[in-house]
Amino acid sequence: MIDVIQDGDHGVDDALATLLLAAHPDVRIAAVGSVHGNTGAESAAANAIQVLDVAGLTAVPVAVGARRPLAQPVHLSTLVHGEDGLGGAAQTPDRRPVDASAAEQLVRLARAEPGRYTLVATGPLTNVALALLLEPALPRLLDRIVVMGGALDVPGNITPVAEANIAHDPEAADLVLTCGADVTLVPLDTTMATWLGRTELARIAAASDPRARFATRILAHYLDFYAAHGRDGCPLHDESAAALTVSPGLGRYVEVPLRVELRGADTRGMLVADRRVGATPDTPPVRVATGADRDGVVDLLLAGLLDRDAPCG
Repeated sequence: MIDVIQDGDHGVDDALATLLLAAHPDVRIAAVGSVHGNTGAESAAANAIQVLDVAGLTAVPVAVGARRPLAQPVHLSTLVHGEDGLGGAAQTPDRRPVDASAAEQLVRLARAEPGRYTLVATGPLTNVALALLLEPALPRLLDRIVVMGGALDVPGNITPVAEANIAHDPEAADLVLTCGADVTLVPLDTTMATWLGRTELARIAAASDPRARFATRILAHYLDFYAAHGRDGCPLHDESAAALTVSPGLGRYVEVPLRVELRGADTRGMLVADRRVGATPDTPPVRVATGADRDGVVDLLLAGLLDRDAPCG
């Protein structure tokens, strides 16, 4: 059993990642935190509660996290995900977030049961950085951290070189990627090549499962964004990170020390990999997913959206 703490900005792809994790028989979602990014932290928390309710996980605690980055103004990706983060489909949930912050919730759970939890981070890493500042031993207290973010050998999606989750808080990302935890990074190199196409979208739209109907509603705005840029379907960003959390064998990986560029006017938020032969970097290597079995990722997503007895191949 994989006990997951999920931390994200709870836009469209976070929601689908949550449904993927919630449906997997080997996963238990223990807690969720929200962060700025696709929408504001409060809206993201409400979205997380809504998605958990759709998944039938009405008792999973949700904590509001950081409302802004560590060292720069906040920027929200509402153009991609809509003002509410769910493409206009967000609703006010019946229950409220817990009183603790997302960073406090993460530290409390990790301290209570060292080595039990896998952290799946699908938004800016502000909460995780704050948790590291609260508890420097956090890398040893977590089983592993899976992060969706960055662009290693492909262009960025928010600047020519930077991916949104990293660019929305570069200082936090640099702290997390160099903290010494067992970190798997799932960057755009993988997620932009793991595409949800017309066939799968039609299958989801035709399904009667409440999860599929919810997915169809929140995907409409998201798909319109990519259609406006000449692309059919959409990439599976956070869904790929969730899939590689439960089935690491779907990915192809390299291990390389990483830093995040913090000072360049045109390169802030860029991943810098130290590939020098014979070099002795002062930061530990990060496991980076350079690709994934696209069909395997899609199958896991469909299993999270369709009736249990529906074929997923």
